[in-house]
Amino acid sequence: MKLLRKNGLRATALGALAVSGALVLTACGSDDNSSGSGASASASGGTSASPAAGAIDCGKGSGNLLASGSTAQQNAMDQWVKNFMQSCSGTQINYKGIGSGAGVQQFLQGQTAFAGSDSPLKPEQITQSKKVCSGGQAIDLPMVGGPISVIYNVPGVDDLTLDAPTVAKIFNSKITKWNDPAIAKLNPGAKLPATAIQPFHRSDDSGTTDNFTKYLIAAAKSDWPFSGGQTWQAKGGQSAQGSANVASQVKQTAGAIGYAELSYANSNQLPTVQLDTGASAPVKVSADSASKAVADAKVVGTGGDLALQLDYTTKAEGAWPITLVTNEILCDKGNKAATLDATKSFLNYIASDDAQKQISSLGYAPLPDNIATQVRTAIGSLS
Repeated sequence: MKLLRKNGLRATALGALAVSGALVLTACGSDDNSSGSGASASASGGTSASPAAGAIDCGKGSGNLLASGSTAQQNAMDQWVKNFMQSCSGTQINYKGIGSGAGVQQFLQGQTAFAGSDSPLKPEQITQSKKVCSGGQAIDLPMVGGPISVIYNVPGVDDLTLDAPTVAKIFNSKITKWNDPAIAKLNPGAKLPATAIQPFHRSDDSGTTDNFTKYLIAAAKSDWPFSGGQTWQAKGGQSAQGSANVASQVKQTAGAIGYAELSYANSNQLPTVQLDTGASAPVKVSADSASKAVADAKVVGTGGDLALQLDYTTKAEGAWPITLVTNEILCDKGNKAATLDATKSFLNYIASDDAQKQISSLGYAPLPDNIATQVRTAIGSLS
């Protein structure tokens, strides 16, 4: 099944927006008034839709929704929450970007209505979810797509090309100087300094890390001898929590390199690496180049689960292979009756054509029609 249309992604500058305050509601578990770091939003305004939001169906729901997880979708969630609550003043929403792993764990503990994760649920997590999803289980609903960029800060070097083995050796501390022969070979004529390389990775369990290392495992296995997953496994380098902090650290540190969603590269005005994938020319990261790489991704989930499988070794012309899709994780059955309508109203809004088009200006990929239709059908069947 085709995942994304070739023209589905557009990369532009980021405009992150956070508003304050929220109460807590759980949809798949017990109530919990805990809170964490990250952006939050609360209801404000009247009942008519804002011009940016378009027509929003608030449904019959009202209440307070708490969700957490992926920082990759934080900027999209900030925009969606603001627009939704300008129209639906009876609902308060708080989404906290704490990382995919932490978000899924909070959901599985019954603390949140849904979680954002850049990695599909593992079988053992689905089994665990049956404890909080009475009569049902957790499912993956794809909602946000976009490229992971390799960002760097090397004064005097505005264009930089790397390949998968070189990227792997850099992040595994096997290449430690910017004028290393392997980098110089890929960048003939470039004035590469002898500056020490300062690689930054995520300190928290992260779907971005999972997808980034899946690329290294697939495209440079002999140089990346790790099993992968949401937890960073290589030794050395420096760490930061969340994509925003990785990008901030790279921007502040001469000689730094890191990985983060393209929206964070854009908002921090950081240069991005081009990849030599084996195509006729190095590939630049962009929304469009990422869409080419994920055009052949397949739905591998069963039933109402829409988990996707991506290809990280593509050599298609102009295709950027390091891409992720953020899923909203929630119960297919067993949601609280008192809050189910509010949860479905918000999810239906963010899966709508209007909401998906809004986040293209933030560097994200609108859902392709075939996937969006399946997602909306799954939301409609939630109980």
